Amino acid sequence: MLVIGNGRLVTRDPAVPFYENGAVAMDGGTIVRVGTAEDVRREFPEAEYIDARGGVIMPAFINTHEHIYSAMARGLSINGYNPNGFLEILDGMWWTIDRHLTNEQTRQSARATYIDSIKNGVTTVFDHHASFGEIHDSLFAIEDAAKELGIRTCLCYEVSDRDGMDKAKEAVMENAAWIKHALADDTDMIAGMMGMHAQFTISDATMELAAANKPAEVGYHIHVAEGIEDLHDCLKKYGKRIVDRLYDCNILGSKTLLGHCIYVNPHEMELIKETDTMVVHNPESNMGNACGCPPTMEIVHRGILTGLGTDGYTHDVLESYKVANVLHKHHLCDPNAAWGEVPQMLFEGNPQIANRYFKKQLGVLKEGAAADVIVTDYIPLTPMDASNINGHILFGMTGRSVVTTVCNGKVLMKDRELIGIDEEKVMAEVRAEAKKLERSING
Repeated sequence: MLVIGNGRLVTRDPAVPFYENGAVAMDGGTIVRVGTAEDVRREFPEAEYIDARGGVIMPAFINTHEHIYSAMARGLSINGYNPNGFLEILDGMWWTIDRHLTNEQTRQSARATYIDSIKNGVTTVFDHHASFGEIHDSLFAIEDAAKELGIRTCLCYEVSDRDGMDKAKEAVMENAAWIKHALADDTDMIAGMMGMHAQFTISDATMELAAANKPAEVGYHIHVAEGIEDLHDCLKKYGKRIVDRLYDCNILGSKTLLGHCIYVNPHEMELIKETDTMVVHNPESNMGNACGCPPTMEIVHRGILTGLGTDGYTHDVLESYKVANVLHKHHLCDPNAAWGEVPQMLFEGNPQIANRYFKKQLGVLKEGAAADVIVTDYIPLTPMDASNINGHILFGMTGRSVVTTVCNGKVLMKDRELIGIDEEKVMAEVRAEAKKLERSING
């Protein structure tokens, strides 16, 4: 039994959204009581107790689009890399990295990413993986890191024809093996999807192979219209827009997650809405790659389930919250834009997306929900209540405001110290593999 108390408690439960001095009690992986600090401590006097010291207690964060394989790109200089446009960024940087990744480097990349996630209060990660240097068992290498660090994760492998049909088939089979493994698991800590890169690198034959090896219980995780080149390719090859092609290939649906959706029109949005397909927005990546600003505000207004991801650009979802907030104001020349839509994506959309794959309710502190809880050191200098929580988070916190992270009832970090893991040793091993990767790329 674990109790966290003596802090401003943000529940994300509409019934009781805020306690001035609250506490949450957890038994195993489940929340059993939420209330005032006095009441909860009185009910569970013998429980292990974590004192929030007046900070903010709230549900742990969810990241609905990550790229673990990009972890070792930080500071990496690739000989001859001087991109002119999005396709050259993909081929010159990201595909170059993934073509050299070994399973050990994938595992170490996952350890680094999950450690950063924990430090930023993220306990559920949807990852979209690629390692064409070593495909077989690569998702299981990521699972090793997730289990070691105690993170909840939904994985897929990025199917693509870009390195030939043999590797495309191997990628499909890696997804199929992982999905089978995840569906048989009863911990509610892992899940699987059929990953796809983007329609412009996937032939009809590969689409059919993926469909033939995808169980009905899961959907697809695919980049959509991230660059204008993707749209041009689809129009030229198939005479239709991207979402139309995905619809015709039976890829859309309630378990499918579309990343980016920058170059989609109202007709495509309607297809996404009608099929109850999910979308995830990645503002910093879109800006950094000069891909453009997606019509995310319209997508949200149409009632499409939309989440917020980081695309590997950062592991701090609050950073993405801040950027999305100003991006859409700037793009639309509207100071009122994004105030409600972006926190809706992060605090409502991400949990709803995650709960299409994980059974226990995520993103809320209430009885019966998952025991995923964080504590920040933020103590407001102005009044804080249920009406202005998001404003305090947006302007007063960053991911590194998090001091304590709990996932599935297990304390992963306390007072900014990782629990049960030798961080210094792990990061030394990560650095060693990062050096090997750099040498293999640059010779």
